[in-house]
Amino acid sequence: MTLAQPLTSTVPRTLCLFTGTLAAFAGAERATATLANAFAARGHRVHVLSLWGHTPVFPLVPGVTHHAMFAERVAFRHHYLSIVRQLRRYVREHAIEVMIDVDPMLALYTVPATLGLPLQRIAWEHSTYASDLGRRARRWARALAARRYDAVVVLTQADRAAWQTHHPKAHAQFVTLPNPLGIAIPDAPPEHNDHERDGEHCILAVGRLVPEKGFDRLIDAWARIAHDTCGWRVRIVGDGPLRASLLTQARDAGVSDSVEVLPAVADIAQHYARASIYCLPSRRESFGLVLIEAKAYALPVVAYAADAGPRALLHDEVDSLVVDDGDIEALARALFRLIGDAALQRKLGLAGYAHARDFRADAIAARWETLWNGGQATREGAR
Repeated sequence: MTLAQPLTSTVPRTLCLFTGTLAAFAGAERATATLANAFAARGHRVHVLSLWGHTPVFPLVPGVTHHAMFAERVAFRHHYLSIVRQLRRYVREHAIEVMIDVDPMLALYTVPATLGLPLQRIAWEHSTYASDLGRRARRWARALAARRYDAVVVLTQADRAAWQTHHPKAHAQFVTLPNPLGIAIPDAPPEHNDHERDGEHCILAVGRLVPEKGFDRLIDAWARIAHDTCGWRVRIVGDGPLRASLLTQARDAGVSDSVEVLPAVADIAQHYARASIYCLPSRRESFGLVLIEAKAYALPVVAYAADAGPRALLHDEVDSLVVDDGDIEALARALFRLIGDAALQRKLGLAGYAHARDFRADAIAARWETLWNGGQATREGAR
């Protein structure tokens, strides 16, 4: 479906975003906190219920109530009945009207926990449909959400088409909605060509240090041009298991003096403000919220056309330079071209800055409201 224009006003609802955790620096967690805050700002009563982690790493406004079932990650299959009971009790005690599962996998808990209760159920998919991670349970959960939920929200039109193809008799609406921008957009596009005062220019990459993010490919590309780019360096920001191997790779490639791997931070905007170019070398990227964040800071982007997210969000030669997935030499050439052309950097950055304004959190929250105000999502008790 195509959503209607955002409503100018809406009846406040009691909402619950049900998620795995808010205690990790990752895209889905950031998007969850951002959307919860935006809903609260629009007058809704907002709860975030996590399976684990009592302390969110992203700030929540006073109007958002957060509760975690467990302090630490546990083997959830051994606590299945406890989770279902806790979830049902929480929904009833707080009179939840709209339940948003931040991952369709959570339908395995939400459906039995909310049987017979008068609420709307929405699943929010943050992965591409092809990324079932080889898990039969994920396929079951997606089928359950398609059959029993009022809506399934996906990030791209390509994924909406995939859900429609795999679930042709679904009860749920399949809706395309982008993730909201989780950082404030500067009032004016920042200038990035004055970093000589710091003695260097920076190519930034942000994300979990896992194979899917492809930071090894960035280091490979950088090693081909680093010695011809005086004053430039690569800065990778994130947490994960590959930190040591990435540093070893940079050392073995002879570029350890111009590659740094820094820990994830909640205030990621500080890194965008200090960068000159953003690089997305991902092998898989269902959406790529970091691309919108980089654009909000008028950063030109160099990226692989690796997945539905980058292909939907980037416009080659307009706000970015996009190269064929896996072509290390092409990635190196694109970075080298952009490094040597300040005018092109500014042109791409300004176009990206204009595009990022479409992803402001309030505007995205208003579009979510049409899911429960538009008359198409129905309560279980009315079926």
